[in-house]
Amino acid sequence: MSEAVAILHREYPDLIVDGDLQANVALSSRILTEEFPFSKLGDGPANTLIFPFLSAGNIAYKLMQEMAKFEVIGPVLNGLDKSVHVLQLASNVSEIVNMVTIAVLDAQCVEKRTMKTGTCR
Repeated sequence: MSEAVAILHREYPDLIVDGDLQANVALSSRILTEEFPFSKLGDGPANTLIFPFLSAGNIAYKLMQEMAKFEVIGPVLNGLDKSVHVLQLASNVSEIVNMVTIAVLDAQCVEKRTMKTGTCR
């Protein structure tokens, strides 16, 4: 995770990214302010969580989706030779539209790289 944070800081310096936080810390303004005043998140909770393993992310996002009724997008698998866009069992219309949008953007990036007209970020 620390390597991923280092890459994000290097490649996207304008993004507000912090790393290696427990989920309760990342999602609690109170804990962030009181216990982690040095956090790059400041006094606001994280709006995106990145997990080290697919299984950990899948468990967490499904719990949040059902318990808090959050809108979730994913899972999206990165780092493979070809794109993988996964629709979960019982996906609703919004989840399908979100995943199709990500797939289209990914396909546009592949086309750009193939045509050597630039890079996608």
